[in-house]
Amino acid sequence: MKRFDIELVVGFFLLIGILSLGYISVKLGKLEIIGGSGYSVYAEFEKAGGIKVGSVVEIAGVEVGKVKSVKLKNYQAMVELAINKDVKIQEDAIISVKTKGLIGEKYMQITAGGSEKIIPDGGKIRETESAVDLEELISKYVFGKV
Repeated sequence: MKRFDIELVVGFFLLIGILSLGYISVKLGKLEIIGGSGYSVYAEFEKAGGIKVGSVVEIAGVEVGKVKSVKLKNYQAMVELAINKDVKIQEDAIISVKTKGLIGEKYMQITAGGSEKIIPDGGKIRETESAVDLEELISKYVFGKV
């Protein structure tokens, strides 16, 4: 009887450990198990330069969403953003692809506009700035096209 009790207690603690590990993984990975609580906004870029699904979207250095998808549409990069529902983006906002840190992690930065009109769910940000291609700049400088 004692052996059964010990096995039951060990099994119980093992189950608690596995559930805790799963919870921590979801929280630290910022995964969404059941749909997000935001809305979608689209932006079209000439060059998406390293933006991937899951990249951060920031306004004034504060994370306000994530990149939901990156697709090719009419030879342009169509980026779908999942923006938090409590954040409103003005119609004349500018979105640009930026680089963070030495490693070169890419993220999206939204510069707020001054318009009273707000972009609705499924709307599009018109003003975009593509990623700066460092190799292209260096080659232009080397070959005297600057």
